[in-house]
Amino acid sequence: MTKILVLYYSAGGTTKSLAHLVARGVEKQGAEAIVRTVPSLNNHNTDDELSSDGDIYVVKEDLLECDGLAVGSPTRFGTMAAPLKHFLEQTSDFWLTGKLANKPVGFFTSSSMLHAGQESTLLSMILPFLHHGMLVCGLPFSQTDLIHTSSGGSPYGASHWNGEDSNLKISDEEKRLAIAQGERLAKFASQLK
Repeated sequence: MTKILVLYYSAGGTTKSLAHLVARGVEKQGAEAIVRTVPSLNNHNTDDELSSDGDIYVVKEDLLECDGLAVGSPTRFGTMAAPLKHFLEQTSDFWLTGKLANKPVGFFTSSSMLHAGQESTLLSMILPFLHHGMLVCGLPFSQTDLIHTSSGGSPYGASHWNGEDSNLKISDEEKRLAIAQGERLAKFASQLK
């Protein structure tokens, strides 16, 4: 069975919600979704396997065991959050040996402000995976929700606009785009496998 690692960091829970929507899309395509998170930088107890909200912490080997990867982070000043970047910076040995090359990868993000840099965050997440030789899998405009959404969504990946008080629910368009992201990623991972 094709395995897709859905890897995310979430501070307030919205990026986690997107991760589980992406995972739903992976499973709709008949693949296995493996949801993992990275710990915050102030989490010094590395012996814990589970995050406080119930998802398992990622280990580097999870990257080797998947056939494709979806990566999500909240927007932090137009770039990915530090905990995710910290984890990715520990993958140099995989980069040097090409162990992740030719696997498909897709991205998702959330932000509290509509113009807080969702697309630049998605682009910042793409860069390390291009160095790994992975195949970037975005969202095509044939996903017509990209044309009609008034909140999140981008050809670079699924996204959600939270609102300043983090009280905006994930819109129907944003949900469909996140699910479509997972489906598309699983489809290409299965074909490549």
